[in-house]
Amino acid sequence: MSLSFEHTTLGQRVLFGSGKAAENLAAETSRLGAGSIMVIASDFEMPMARTVAAGIEVTLWHNEVVMHVPIETAHAARDAATNARIDLIVCVGGGSTTGLAKAVALETGIPIIAVPTTYAGSEATNVWGLTEAARKTTGVDDRVLPVTVIYDAELTLSLPVEMSVASGLNGMAHCIDSLWGPRADPINAALAAEGIRALAQGLPKIKNDPAGLPGREQALYGAYLSAVAFASAGSGMHHKICHVLGGTFNLPHAQTHATVLPYVLAFNAPHAPEAEARAAAAFGADTALGGLQALRELLDAPRALEDYGFTEAGIAEAVEVALPAIPASNPRRVTADNLAALLTAALNGADPKTLTDLS
Repeated sequence: MSLSFEHTTLGQRVLFGSGKAAENLAAETSRLGAGSIMVIASDFEMPMARTVAAGIEVTLWHNEVVMHVPIETAHAARDAATNARIDLIVCVGGGSTTGLAKAVALETGIPIIAVPTTYAGSEATNVWGLTEAARKTTGVDDRVLPVTVIYDAELTLSLPVEMSVASGLNGMAHCIDSLWGPRADPINAALAAEGIRALAQGLPKIKNDPAGLPGREQALYGAYLSAVAFASAGSGMHHKICHVLGGTFNLPHAQTHATVLPYVLAFNAPHAPEAEARAAAAFGADTALGGLQALRELLDAPRALEDYGFTEAGIAEAVEVALPAIPASNPRRVTADNLAALLTAALNGADPKTLTDLS
C-alpha cells in the first residue's frame, strides 16, 4: 500500500535538562534579545517561577491564573502586558498557565518561553482555548506556539503523585486522539506511539518513587511527544468531549481527560484496527484498551466523572454541545444516543467494554 499524506512540523526550540531551567532560561532570553519580560505563574507556582527566573530581569510578575482561561482573565493579562510594553512572556506552570500566556500572545503576538511543571503538553502546540459564558472555544494559531520550551524534571517533583497520574494520562489522551484525529498521518502516529510508550513507563516510576527523576523525565519526554503529535493530527473526539466538560461544567482538566480516555478508546478502537494495533504495541499489550486499563489500575487513576461534580442532569447538555464539534472523520459514527451512553458510562465509572457493541 502506497503512502500519501501531508504533514506540517511546527518550528520550536526545546531545551531539556534536569536542574538546568534557570540556566537555560537566562541563555534563551539573552538569545532572543528580550528587553521587557513578563512572567506568568499561579500563586502556587510563583516561588518556583522566581527561582527559575533568578537570572533574568523581570518587568512584570502576573499571577492571575484560572483554569480553562476565562476570557476576562485573558483580557486582564493582555492589558497588563500591553501597558508594560512586554516583548517576551515566560510562563512557568501547568496547562492553565500556558493557556493564559497563549491567550495574551493570540492578540498581541508577543513570543512565549514555556517552562512546564506538569505533563499537560500545551507548551508544544499551537492550539489555544478560551472560556466565555460557560462555553470553551478552541482554535489554532501559530502566534500562540511558544518559541522555546524549557523542560526540567526537577520542577515537577512538587507535583503530587495523584496529579502526576492525571496530568500524564492527559498526555496519553493526546497520543490516543492523534491516532485518529482529523489530520492523522504516519509521522504523528509514530510520535504518538512513542509518547504512549514513554508515559506508560514513566508514570509507574513516579508512583513508586515520587522523588526520583527517571520517571519524571520519561513522563516529560512523553508529554512533549504527545503534544507534537496532537498539534499535527488535530483535536479528535476525546478532546471535543473534554473541552465541553471543562468549559461548560468547570470540571478539572487533567482528571476529566484521565477519566474519559478509556471510554473513547473503547468506543473507537474496534473501528480503527491499525490505530488500535499501534497503541497496543506501544503499551506492550494484546489490546490497546487492555494496556490502558492495566496501566490505570496500576496507577489508581481517576475512574468516574461523578467524583468531580458531573451529574446525570448534565448529560443532555453535554451531548448537545459536543456532538456538532466531533470531527466527521471519527472512526465510528457518533450519534446523540451513543454519545450519551459514553458519558453515562464515564459518569458512573462503568466498564468501558460495554461501549464496544453500541450501535
